[in-house]
Amino acid sequence: MPKLGLTMTEGVLAEWTVPPGARFKAGECVFLVENDKAASEIAAEHDGVMGAPLVAVGQTVAVGDVVGHWDDGLDGGAAAAEPQRTAQAAEAPATPPPGPARAGTPAGAAAAVTASVAERRPVTPWARQLAKRQGIDLSRVAGSGPRGRVRGRDVEAAAAAGLPAAAPVVAAPAPGGRVLPFTAPQHTIASRMVAAKQQVPHFYLVREAEVSALLELYARLKDPQAEPRLTLNHFIVAAVGRALVAHPDLNRVWCEQGALLLDAPDVGIAVNTERGLVVPMVRNVGRVGLGALARQANALVERARAGRLAADEMAGGAITVSNAGMHGLAAMASIIVPGQSMILGVGAVRELFRPDAQGAPVLRREVALTLSVDHRVLDGVGGAALLAAIVDALAHPTRLLFD
Repeated sequence: MPKLGLTMTEGVLAEWTVPPGARFKAGECVFLVENDKAASEIAAEHDGVMGAPLVAVGQTVAVGDVVGHWDDGLDGGAAAAEPQRTAQAAEAPATPPPGPARAGTPAGAAAAVTASVAERRPVTPWARQLAKRQGIDLSRVAGSGPRGRVRGRDVEAAAAAGLPAAAPVVAAPAPGGRVLPFTAPQHTIASRMVAAKQQVPHFYLVREAEVSALLELYARLKDPQAEPRLTLNHFIVAAVGRALVAHPDLNRVWCEQGALLLDAPDVGIAVNTERGLVVPMVRNVGRVGLGALARQANALVERARAGRLAADEMAGGAITVSNAGMHGLAAMASIIVPGQSMILGVGAVRELFRPDAQGAPVLRREVALTLSVDHRVLDGVGGAALLAAIVDALAHPTRLLFD
């Protein structure tokens, strides 16, 4: 089981793509791993022949544990192993022990893998959950994703078209309701959030950002036909990156040896997907102009929603932007993403009157920014300085347009 991120400790073997005995080439996907962030294709490093799997589809495996075997053909691997297999076969009892092979045993895993490769197609966890709820037969659903991967929208379309159910859905009984089973990634996300809230000493800083100039500039630049497509969130992410460049000593995270100072002003963006919330990292945000930032961010969001993010695209960074303004929330205090030290919750734009220097009421447009901070590596003074720099960058948005 590979380690697909600094904080990954275990993964779910989601699919074997090569059955036992089949040949594969270097670079071909041999199995898929799901963690709390994404489903990742694990490619073969060399040509070979798939051997016996030790782990069945759906099992959770610790990082570093062996999930199966393969033969690279070197050092007489296959030929040398053949006499041993023949001798073992001669010594083995003619009649196999009674009882079916379990999925957790190597034989059971091999059978499960063969059946999986022959019968299963790639299916997103959300699509599988929807199909289970609605009793949809996934074998009859056409997939619109890469390699025919079945997505949630495909299941919804099949349900709308009246596709017959494979079997009635039986919900687990619960007092006064029913249980909606979590997927393995959802379980992992839940446990990581509990650990983050329990182990990271959060404190919160709140500032109102005046965004009248930003909204006016955005209205002039907004063009649905133009590329890259701009959003207000791009300006906020850019402002956070510029603040990190202005205060490089605050671009730090916790590690066991102390505070790890990061070189690059990378910023995460919280993206809601069928799998739940994922956080791709926009690289070098504080040193690039808005156009380059938007192109990179839009590509990451598209891959996130398609479930095609690579592990390294979700690694690193000290801070994430979580924008809830489109949901009408006035403010939001977020939980820090494990491995980072800050997260910025962004509220909706509000119009209100504030007194000017002479005490006369002036209409202003403001956004509430709530910075959640890890008190192990940053204090209130540092957090306040970073938040002030973000507010200043949003008040002067034309500075964000250029490198």
